[in-house]
Amino acid sequence: STAILLYLSRKYNTPDHWYPSDIQKRAQVDEYLSWHHANIRANAPKTMWIKVLIPLFTGQPLPSEKLQEVMEGLSTSLKQFEERFLQDKAFIVGNEISLADLVAIVELMQPVGVGCDIFEDRPRLVEWRRRGEDAVGEGLFFQA
Repeated sequence: STAILLYLSRKYNTPDHWYPSDIQKRAQVDEYLSWHHANIRANAPKTMWIKVLIPLFTGQPLPSEKLQEVMEGLSTSLKQFEERFLQDKAFIVGNEISLADLVAIVELMQPVGVGCDIFEDRPRLVEWRRRGEDAVGEGLFFQA
């Protein structure tokens, strides 16, 4: 998915903020996209599997300990995300949304969709999400 997003941003000459031409900003997007797979991506989608898909396929709910284990891993990743990538910035690369933010928010909405409030007690993430909604438009954000 990352490769196709980068391809599309280049092919259709999207606005610069999505995948900046500035080499330092682009490096920040690339850094996040590389980190994402082993951290946010490794944890967030598991909530859907544990709460919805495995019980649907097996007819049996998984023990709550499984979800707790995944939520602990996700919590660690969210803390790293806030401290390393967001810091005190509006978005990962600065004041404008980028592909890094888009990839992150899509993944983080999966736990929300199955009832895991990962934004609770994380005001920095709540504000970042709100800015993301505003940047792409609330209707499109929730449609996606």
